[in-house]
Amino acid sequence: MLTHKAKRVEITIEAIMESRLTNALKKAGVTGFTILPVLGGSGRSGAWTRAGEIGRASGMVQVICIVRPERLEVLLDAAFEVVEKHIGVVSIVDCEVLRAERF
Repeated sequence: MLTHKAKRVEITIEAIMESRLTNALKKAGVTGFTILPVLGGSGRSGAWTRAGEIGRASGMVQVICIVRPERLEVLLDAAFEVVEKHIGVVSIVDCEVLRAERF
């Protein structure tokens, strides 16, 4: 099976910033992404969980994008404009896709 190289970008950010991030990605030409709720974790500030939270304001989401390698820099520039002033983590992973025309 023929595969094509791509980049998977995972952005974990405060849920309240979700629309600002996705709007920035769309403006940068990112046509697809997936948003997942983050239930909890542990980091520099210690362990945390969403359990018992009433609203979305203190929760986190993960926005996942898969793009062609030549589109990575534009995506990262757009994401960093939002993430740099807020709690957030951006990771980049090499991946392969089957239908390159979708990315």
